[in-house]
Amino acid sequence: MLSERRLKVLRAIVQDYVGTEEPVGSKALTERHNLGVSPATVRNDMAALEDEGFIAQPHTSAGRIPTDKGYRLFVDKLAGVKPMTAPERRAIQNFLEGAVDLDDVVARTVRLLAQLTRQVAVVQYPSLTRSTVRHVELLSLAPARLMLVLITDTGRVEQRMVDCPAPFGEASLADLRARLNSRVAGRRFSDVPGLVEDLPEAFEAEDRGTVSTVLSTLLETLVEENEERLMIGGTANLTRFGHDFPLTIRPVLEALEEQVVLLKLLGEAKDPGVTVRIGHENAHEGLNSTSVVSVGYGSGGEAVAKLGVVGPTRMDYPGTMGAVRAVARYVGQILAES
Repeated sequence: MLSERRLKVLRAIVQDYVGTEEPVGSKALTERHNLGVSPATVRNDMAALEDEGFIAQPHTSAGRIPTDKGYRLFVDKLAGVKPMTAPERRAIQNFLEGAVDLDDVVARTVRLLAQLTRQVAVVQYPSLTRSTVRHVELLSLAPARLMLVLITDTGRVEQRMVDCPAPFGEASLADLRARLNSRVAGRRFSDVPGLVEDLPEAFEAEDRGTVSTVLSTLLETLVEENEERLMIGGTANLTRFGHDFPLTIRPVLEALEEQVVLLKLLGEAKDPGVTVRIGHENAHEGLNSTSVVSVGYGSGGEAVAKLGVVGPTRMDYPGTMGAVRAVARYVGQILAES
């Protein structure tokens, strides 16, 4: 474990390097920070930090910069994230409250996160598997053709066409709609199959085939494999950090184009707290020069998806963590009220 004094020196190096983009020397540290020790002691502490792999010396400078290990310790020892100001909080709330539907909420969230953090923003759509049913609507399009509309508690709307094996009257349709909603409204998606399996038996023999077809379409909608969707924005922000990527920005851009990679980066939605992955902690090689800050969001205190940002390891971690957490909180409120 580092002594409190050396931890203080490491914090100062991280703060200065993030703020100035320049390697940090002992003279600058003693001038800018009240470390309470002599420059010689600071030099000794920096040498010890370098020996332990928390800071490194670029070839071009006598100063030092933090390593992935140094950033990790800095983040782990953070006393707290930087709170948003009252005007910032109001701006977030006003911007997100104008959304008209779930797609608009996600699009606004991406734009807002990218603007607040000046990083690449990634927002995962609420997952159906972690949602509850708000309502199932059934509409007659033709005597033997229906539209099934599934509405979730997060405002997600899924529509499917149903070709029935026989004509289905309006009275039967109204009966099926009422019986279906009485069983599944407000219930978790994972519970739905068991709640509807005996529903066809409540109908006349000539209608059971159509009821079974409707239920099959509903259950297919609940378990779709391609349900995980993402929206990404602010990729152009990376161009401001060209010198933070040692070789080229291309591997980062290529990684950001792969949805599977981004979903793994964000992590499991059931982990609602702020997660920070730094440099080589990201398994994808193209993202070894980046950090990812993510957090779960959802209504009712339960995370249904993740959002976060991707940027260089030279990142304002307290500020970025504060922004990501604040935006997630407001998105959760909007979903709860929608």
